[in-house]
Amino acid sequence: MRYGYWLPIFGGWLRNVEDEGMAPSWEYVKKLAVRSEEIGFDLALIAELYLNDIKGEEAPSLDAWSTAAALAAVTQKQELMVAVRPTFHNPALLAKQAANIDHISGGRLSLNVVSSWWKDEAEKYGISFKQHDDRYARTAEWLKVVDNVWKQDHFSFNGSYYNVKDNVLQPKPVANRSRPNIYAGGESEAAKELISATCDGYVMHGDSPELIARRINDLRERRDRKGLPPMKFGVAAYSIIRNSDVEVKQELERITNVKEGSSGYKNYQQWLSGTQLEQQVSLQDYSVSNRGLRSGLIGTPWQVQDRIAEFEKIGVDFFLLQCSPQLEEMERFAEEVITTIANA
Repeated sequence: MRYGYWLPIFGGWLRNVEDEGMAPSWEYVKKLAVRSEEIGFDLALIAELYLNDIKGEEAPSLDAWSTAAALAAVTQKQELMVAVRPTFHNPALLAKQAANIDHISGGRLSLNVVSSWWKDEAEKYGISFKQHDDRYARTAEWLKVVDNVWKQDHFSFNGSYYNVKDNVLQPKPVANRSRPNIYAGGESEAAKELISATCDGYVMHGDSPELIARRINDLRERRDRKGLPPMKFGVAAYSIIRNSDVEVKQELERITNVKEGSSGYKNYQQWLSGTQLEQQVSLQDYSVSNRGLRSGLIGTPWQVQDRIAEFEKIGVDFFLLQCSPQLEEMERFAEEVITTIANA
């Protein structure tokens, strides 16, 4: 099992707590990335949103790609999984930028391709926002361009969304692999079919091991039908580790009381209107990002260890953790879970 985390570019994950003690600043994310390598976290997901989805549109948030480039230069081992939305990036230009960061990192860059959901954000930044399935058609072309310009020179493509003529991209990404790994998530039929055909890994919102197992089996069957190699599977999770059930309950109550009318509630409604999910999502689910509470990495250290074992048994390869305050809780997770399991 690998342990990754979401870089808190929004200043936190709680929609009901204004200041979580983890400022959206270069100083904080640099400190977090460097320390997290030391304590056993080997993957960082850097989300891409130009507006702050967690604290409200007026709040600050960090840019994903310039942050990734800076982190590539100050970390040594950590995989940097940078979110990218095809709607916002020309594919050949993004491939050039990503290849450069890949060299800065020594071959540690990967992409998390996200087919956008936030209509208001796109319009505020002058981006045309299409219907759900149309966005996936665009993403399919985008991936084809990125993959090919990474692998060959003099590539040309004439599609419905993108046109590339005799492209030359040098230097290519670091040469010890065919390309940087590409991950994506989504629960619609369009998403799952695209991901199974074009990506190296599938990242999922939080859910129980039973539901995650169904999604893993679905993607495995799709890959097998296409004659493609196995994928990697990751799950989002919000972590709460305490010494007693009473302490766990107190922390849950603290983080889930999002009120109607708050900035977080407004974004909750926009998110629901822009996604296609397999299940209804409650406001409590949305109180933290990406349904993280549903994964159940909540409880005493041994309860969390047992839960991780359930996910590992069904084929989960890595977690992407959120917690608050991030650094302090990751220190706790590393001591109580990562180190304990490694020494067992």
